[in-house]
Amino acid sequence: MTVSVVIPHRDRADLLERVLSCLSNQRLPGETSLEVIVVDNGSSDGSADVAVAHGARSILLGSNEGVSKALNRGIEAARGEWIAVLNNDVELAPDWLGVMLEAAQRADAWFVTGRVYDTVRAGVLDGAGDAVCRGGTAWRLGHGKLDGPEYSRPRATYFPSATAALFRSEFFDVAGVFDESFFAYLEDVDLGMRAAALGLAGAYAPEALAWHRGSATAGRWSSQSVTWITRHQLLLIAKHYSEALLLRFALPILSAQLLWAALALSRGRVRAWLAGILLGLRDCREHWRPCSRRGEDGLAAALRAGEGEIAALQRAGGWDSYWRWYFRLVGQPARSMS
Repeated sequence: MTVSVVIPHRDRADLLERVLSCLSNQRLPGETSLEVIVVDNGSSDGSADVAVAHGARSILLGSNEGVSKALNRGIEAARGEWIAVLNNDVELAPDWLGVMLEAAQRADAWFVTGRVYDTVRAGVLDGAGDAVCRGGTAWRLGHGKLDGPEYSRPRATYFPSATAALFRSEFFDVAGVFDESFFAYLEDVDLGMRAAALGLAGAYAPEALAWHRGSATAGRWSSQSVTWITRHQLLLIAKHYSEALLLRFALPILSAQLLWAALALSRGRVRAWLAGILLGLRDCREHWRPCSRRGEDGLAAALRAGEGEIAALQRAGGWDSYWRWYFRLVGQPARSMS
């Protein structure tokens, strides 16, 4: 059995060295072999030499063509029965891949995502899988919270985190690859919405451990990041919400978007937010289909379930201001977790 690992990358050869070293030290089960593919978005440092030194295949795009395009070129080149996607700023436990494979096979899952810690802050989570609310905004479950027993429960999910995830190669044949309209950010949420509509369930494996140096390449709360996220949130709604779903979830959508605007304003990124709004409204025309969508009921159920997960974990770990106000505006879901 072969596992292909796809890493989109641009500059930061030091980060690439770490993640490739982690892959070299993976304890692989049985007859498993590893194929590592680095898709380079126009690096100007010594990244290409680092990839060669670790025996990775390199796909050189020549310029920065975006995370989604880089992921897709790697997926298209992959020869494995399983395909892992990794950020270049991730470090992995030595048994990460073996645990992910075992969890996928045990749950008969289409994909698996694990527990990811913040590299800088000991014991603090970067994320324990993703969830999306009815308003179309996503949260990395547990992000910024201290680890606890509530993050140690395996569960089914429709939302893979492209920070570090493992997919059956057939998943991309059924769901499609990453949408290259999403240059960076939320491309995995778009993929998860398609998975929910198609009923392609994945699994969260809390024993699969990784560490993430978040936004090491793009920069945390950079103007460009805010613009991309704002635009892509609008594209998600245009792509996946029918007229009926827009009406049903009108209050959550309006609440989620206004609160995101307030958050961007509080970070001094109002111009970046406005730029994202303008781009999103322009580009929504291309994606909007004013009719019912295939799998709409499955998507709606997944969003309701995700909203319940977000609320339960916020109660357990302490409320972030965004989610506190979101649930004040739309109402609290029933308590499904203790």
